[in-house]
Amino acid sequence: MSIPVHTALADVQLTPYWLDDPGRPSARAPLTGELSCDLAVVGGGYSGLWTALIAKERDPGLDVVLVEGDRIGHAASGRNGGFCQASLTHGLGNGLRRWPDELGELERLGAENLAAIEAALTRYDIRCDFERTGGLDVATAPHHVAQLRGHAEAARALGADVDFLDAGALREEIDSPAFLAGLWDHDGTALLHPARLAWGLAVACERLGVRVFEGTRVTRLTSDRAGIVLHTDAAGGPARLRAGKVALGTNVFPSLLRRTRPYVVPVYDYALVTEPLTAEQRDAIGWHRRQGMSGAGHQFHYFRQTRDHRILWGGYDAVYHFGGKVRASYEHRPATYNKLAAQFFEAFPQLDGLRFTHAWGGAIDTCTRFSAFFGTAHRGRVAYAAGFTGLGVGATRFGAEVMLDLLAGDSTARTRTRMVRERPLPFPPEPVRWAGVQLTRQAMINADANGGRRNLWLRAMDRIGFGFDS
Repeated sequence: MSIPVHTALADVQLTPYWLDDPGRPSARAPLTGELSCDLAVVGGGYSGLWTALIAKERDPGLDVVLVEGDRIGHAASGRNGGFCQASLTHGLGNGLRRWPDELGELERLGAENLAAIEAALTRYDIRCDFERTGGLDVATAPHHVAQLRGHAEAARALGADVDFLDAGALREEIDSPAFLAGLWDHDGTALLHPARLAWGLAVACERLGVRVFEGTRVTRLTSDRAGIVLHTDAAGGPARLRAGKVALGTNVFPSLLRRTRPYVVPVYDYALVTEPLTAEQRDAIGWHRRQGMSGAGHQFHYFRQTRDHRILWGGYDAVYHFGGKVRASYEHRPATYNKLAAQFFEAFPQLDGLRFTHAWGGAIDTCTRFSAFFGTAHRGRVAYAAGFTGLGVGATRFGAEVMLDLLAGDSTARTRTRMVRERPLPFPPEPVRWAGVQLTRQAMINADANGGRRNLWLRAMDRIGFGFDS
């Protein structure tokens, strides 16, 4: 007999599962007084951490300082699903629509980037439960089946190791009445513990000589002939950091460069984690190869197993709040938790009686093309990367390389791509932005319910280049 959703959520902790870890390091000291360096990195998530680390690898003599407004990995880098993917374009479909002529090169760069992440974890002994499980996209409606077949053909043409799974073959991988077919990418996805990745990268940075300060929020940038001055509101009082060059890894938080703010909006995503499954429960659903999984619809779930045999189940709702604010009060949404729990048991009725232990939400930095964009300011002395749209666990390392290339003025295989050279379209100002997001969200819900048929509004968005099809 099915237990009520509220019973499954009765004892849930409203905190990210990944951050609820006894191994979480103690807080580092804030910046005080005045300091100078060659390179200042703003942001203690993956984007900033990879930038600081790679900068020291490129030039061990470079003086690098990283400042984080809160704690290392407290935001998106500690709240995501732990999917580390090779894709730099937010999936093959989005890449084919936007950069078909260079998608082969972007796929190659993405594969190299994922391999470089794995190598760095070994080199610096970062223990974050990294597993090359591969990824499995599942069809949850009949029209998704043909879509996945097409993606399989396109991926094979680019040399990817993929298999299309019909309903019977998919059932051998994961037993769910909700899944009709699947596309298994054997090499393009790894799973990991996202918070431990951030904590491990910070330690690796410090071992190479990077000075890391937490509780140090940068409020503005000014420049003069000598360089860039970062004005901060640190826990110990106002402080200043002078740098020759600056890399911005602030992502979803309001950019220190006003010119880039119209290109990013925060969208809130939510996730649940179950209690550990018993051996019998694991056998009931199969999933012995532990692939990272996601649905093929516009509104989709992503789900995976943790090292201790829990299931993380997230996605579906993507909530934009009027004005684009990032607030702690938006991090919990009981209505979404209830919806996610109900949908979980629809997918896995054989797990009836399982309870959830953790529930949380967090903001994703999204842009209109659904993949990161890059640029410089202050006469080339400040670089930025933003707009990763949920695939930043892997792509932020690529973004770090791009920022360092741009700051150095180097022409590389990365910076020569159209994806790096071009910008997405900006979002319109409020209230048009909010109305447009709500209209688009409803149109995508309708498309999912109507065999994938896109209405006039979505077709118009496609024509002007807005990325509302992922």
